[in-house]
Amino acid sequence: MAVDGKWEITINSPMGAQKAALDVKNEGGTLSGTQTAQGNTQALANGKVDGDNLSWSANITSPMPMTLEFTGKVEGDKLSGSVKAGAFGSFPFSGGRVA
Repeated sequence: MAVDGKWEITINSPMGAQKAALDVKNEGGTLSGTQTAQGNTQALANGKVDGDNLSWSANITSPMPMTLEFTGKVEGDKLSGSVKAGAFGSFPFSGGRVA
């Protein structure tokens, strides 16, 4: 399933639902693009695509500096998985393709 395009996801964290927008492209198994959350946009790092499975990292500065590590799966126009937030553990995320 093609992952290319724009997605909106919601991360279910202890601080409540956190929304993020993704604009991504699969280039020969490498996932590239940007993630925007809380008014900040950063390039994806360590992006990989393997079939319907994807993973990437995003370095955030708010509410505190940390690296978020995402692993997920594309099923049609849905994207879901988990995000590891440093010492805070892992949280589920889900979302869908934006037309």
